[in-house]
Amino acid sequence: MRALLSVTDKTGIEKLAKDLRDLGVSLVSTGGTYKKIKDSGVDVSEIEEITNFPEILEGRVKTLSPYVHGGILYKRDEASHVSTVEELGIKAIDIVVVNLYEFQKALDKGNPEEIIENIDIGGPSMVRSAAKNHKDVLIVTDPSDYDELIERLKNDDIDLAYRQRLAMKAFSLTAFYDSVIARYFTKLTGEESKYKTYGFEKETDLRYGENPGQEASLYNDPFVTGLMEDIEVIHGKEMSYNNYNDLNPALELAQELGDNAVVALKHQSPCGVAVGSDVYDSYIKAFECDSQSIFGGILAVNGVVDEKAASKMHEIFLEIIAAKDFTKEALEILTKKKNLRLVKVDFANESVREEIRYLNGKVLIQGKDFGKDEVNIVTDKKPSEEEIKDLLFAQKVVKYVKSNAIVVAKGMKTLGCGAGQQSRVWALESIKDHFKDRDFEGAVLGSDAFFPFSDTVELAHEMGISSIIQPGGSIRDEDSIDKCNEYGMSMVFSKSRHFKH
Repeated sequence: MRALLSVTDKTGIEKLAKDLRDLGVSLVSTGGTYKKIKDSGVDVSEIEEITNFPEILEGRVKTLSPYVHGGILYKRDEASHVSTVEELGIKAIDIVVVNLYEFQKALDKGNPEEIIENIDIGGPSMVRSAAKNHKDVLIVTDPSDYDELIERLKNDDIDLAYRQRLAMKAFSLTAFYDSVIARYFTKLTGEESKYKTYGFEKETDLRYGENPGQEASLYNDPFVTGLMEDIEVIHGKEMSYNNYNDLNPALELAQELGDNAVVALKHQSPCGVAVGSDVYDSYIKAFECDSQSIFGGILAVNGVVDEKAASKMHEIFLEIIAAKDFTKEALEILTKKKNLRLVKVDFANESVREEIRYLNGKVLIQGKDFGKDEVNIVTDKKPSEEEIKDLLFAQKVVKYVKSNAIVVAKGMKTLGCGAGQQSRVWALESIKDHFKDRDFEGAVLGSDAFFPFSDTVELAHEMGISSIIQPGGSIRDEDSIDKCNEYGMSMVFSKSRHFKH
């Protein structure tokens, strides 16, 4: 039996080589892997002894040879294949241990020449050849599989199911690898082919999904350095599916609102948002918006949580506090709750540029909603400068509220978020009914889409709201404009719809 070993990730390769030799397996290797094994004192042959040809073109060509691929691909139970390799002097390769050039690391460094040189050709070719002929050849691509390979070889326990499992992992690796390369060239050219490729690498299994009866796992997209890429859980329970799912929009909104923004979120929709003079001020204002819904929710803080802010946050039950950082004093307070998840976030990372939704057999892909809201005054009365600031604030928040959505705000803090209603006016009614004693006088209203009727304006006037921002575009826009003029309210068209379903 003979094994070909050629790896970039050399974790455990010396031990594997020794274990294989102890089992009587002859070894062939290439380049740095050969040197590593040879230096460890294990007898190994160089690839040139098989190919009868030296490595050329700075190592670009070393295993692309019929003496390699013939030895891997020939069918051991096919007489014509056996006679062909015997006639040509091709020797069998029964075990292939290969992993690939570190394209992703080169991509992160950003050097174009280094990126291209780290597109592996020989490695994927050997992996695919061995995986195709898995019935006769063992293909091992993951160092974590070395121990099992040795144990099975010792116990003569190499069945077809095991071979197929290794082949599955091998083809998954090459597909993943090619997907990252394809996305690099897509980004480089700014063009799209008819094939859309994504490669995700599993990070961990989660306890369950949205509900205990659903399985779930967390995967990483190595091509994207997004807001969730570098999060660091520094304290608390293991993150759940719902934790990750809720944290993402909270971080995106906090990033969009800028320094000192605090976003309280529950079940995928903001329940309290504010931008104050500091993190403490922002938190108090966000908490005051909806002190009930924030219970058991999460906080995203675009700033550093200090002792003063931590003391207030510590007073209620929260699932997560995610922030740029925490002072030593803040950590001393917050870590008293052993289950509270504390997460550090790099808000300098970009938000992803597209969203993916998997349906039953179909996939929807759309660009992220980065629509810029304009200020087009359409009423006789003009909003004040302070109202314009609040209008734009409300419109940023409403992008993250489930549709149909309404956000009422004043002084750069939300006074109410109406989410997920079948009728737009119902979203505003839910704010009015839930906060019966709240003073909405002089507040502004942001809507994620146009008003098909003037009923929302009428209710807003009844509540004391003074200014409205909405996309416009309804055939009945004039009805709403006329109502605003009748009530002495101002209205702004943003020209950007922000549905979030």
